[in-house]
Amino acid sequence: MQRGFRLDWPALRGLTKPQFALDPARQLFLFAVIVYGASMLYSTFLWRRGFQRDNWINFGLLAAAFVLHTLAMAKRGFTLHHCPVNNLYEATTFVLWTIAAGSLALALLPKLRFLGVFTAPLLFCVGLFALWPGLDAEYIDNKPNFASDWFKLHVPVILLGYGAFGLSATAASMFLTQERNLKSHRARALFAILPPIQRLEKIITYTLFIGLALLTAGVGIGAAFVEEDTAFWSDSKTIWSFLVWTLYCGLLVSHLKFDQRGRRYAWSAIVAFGFVILTFWGTNLLSGIHNPPTP
Repeated sequence: MQRGFRLDWPALRGLTKPQFALDPARQLFLFAVIVYGASMLYSTFLWRRGFQRDNWINFGLLAAAFVLHTLAMAKRGFTLHHCPVNNLYEATTFVLWTIAAGSLALALLPKLRFLGVFTAPLLFCVGLFALWPGLDAEYIDNKPNFASDWFKLHVPVILLGYGAFGLSATAASMFLTQERNLKSHRARALFAILPPIQRLEKIITYTLFIGLALLTAGVGIGAAFVEEDTAFWSDSKTIWSFLVWTLYCGLLVSHLKFDQRGRRYAWSAIVAFGFVILTFWGTNLLSGIHNPPTP
């Protein structure tokens, strides 16, 4: 038997046998997930204490995990000589990295320090799932041909958009928490430390706009530089990406044109990101040109 276990997973079309053994990059990501978990546990402590004081401990834990996460991606990229977005493990870690980076950047703004409290559970749970060995498998070298090196931006730009959608869902969770405490007249310290719901609603909208713009650019790049004989528009992943694009367009139109706000708007952002996650996993397994069958 070769080093490490190998599994045949027929459901992963276009992928060769994944390994249980952790390479150095995956080990670094495992450490990052552990620190994300520590951040989540401390977030639970902050939640139970009612966010009584503004401290930097949770921010520091997230920052440490982010550094490990960045090192893991850099190690992977330099080893493989490409941006690490070529299988479900790499793509998932890229989306999580985007969410973590955005969360840390927003946390530097006034009263957004505790955004990481709402981000940490997502980063830990999805990161733990990403470590499942069946997701990290080598692609066979028969991907669709593109007419330009611009195709290298196609997937990363889309994944950056997904990360922005994740940030909108995180801000929406914070919005719902603040609204609940306002209605119940509880946790005055929480009200004082967290940003007002009007500001959170703006953050939801801004991140939705950014995500939609990146998704539009990513799909446009893929469509512009794919070979003419490739069934790009009939591929399942392209179809579902268009459905995600339509969903977020509808969400923004309902907010800007029909004045959908408050709790319903926040829940819509969370549900929409749940749809993104489902389509992200499902269509990657069904896609014919993104996961071409083994010859």
